[in-house]
Amino acid sequence: MTTPVKTEWITIAPGFAGYLALPPAGHGPGLVLFQEIFGVNEHIRAVAEQYALDGFVVLAPDCFWRDAPRVELGYAGDDWQRAFALMKAYRPEAALAAIGMAVQALRARPEVAGGKVGALGYCMGGRLAYLAAATAGVDAAVPFYGGGIHMQLERAASITCPVQFHYAEHDANIPLSAVAAVQQAFAGRAAEVHTYTDAHHGFNCWARESYHAPSAALAHGRSLAFLAQHLF
Repeated sequence: MTTPVKTEWITIAPGFAGYLALPPAGHGPGLVLFQEIFGVNEHIRAVAEQYALDGFVVLAPDCFWRDAPRVELGYAGDDWQRAFALMKAYRPEAALAAIGMAVQALRARPEVAGGKVGALGYCMGGRLAYLAAATAGVDAAVPFYGGGIHMQLERAASITCPVQFHYAEHDANIPLSAVAAVQQAFAGRAAEVHTYTDAHHGFNCWARESYHAPSAALAHGRSLAFLAQHLF
């Protein structure tokens, strides 16, 4: 059986590519999907196709295109070490440039036809989705366990779109004090902060040991309802 989702790699800018997944209808609101530190790997491509099945035109930009074009890494051993090295070398100015180009490219796609565009991301990509809300004019943002967001809360004042945050209670990288800081910064704003009591960092990724299906399913349902409300 063939999938009704059409996918291809497209050029965002010279040397900068992204994985595009089109919904069965062939058009819909846009969703920029920001990768973890492991590249636009099998998991991220599957997530792109999952949200495309839900009706979104999804673009997953290859954020490490300057240092490791189209890199795909796993979650242990040498791949883990390389992923962290790429993350450490990823400069903020490069991240902001990639965010802006990806959002602009998706808005310009005929399948989006000037419609709304949201941002969704995991881990490093969660932080990039947050930055997209602060700097790129997206219409909604959904950061999953975005590392470092609590250290960039000065950008919260620049965010005017709705935001839905997802965190794991047992995240070794993001303490609950950081989650509380995000909650405080967005109190009274068009924002939701969800914490998953039985989950660890990376709970959405079925290829990781920390995958937690009940939390992943609940988070996907919440994300989908949120994005449908604000993008369709």
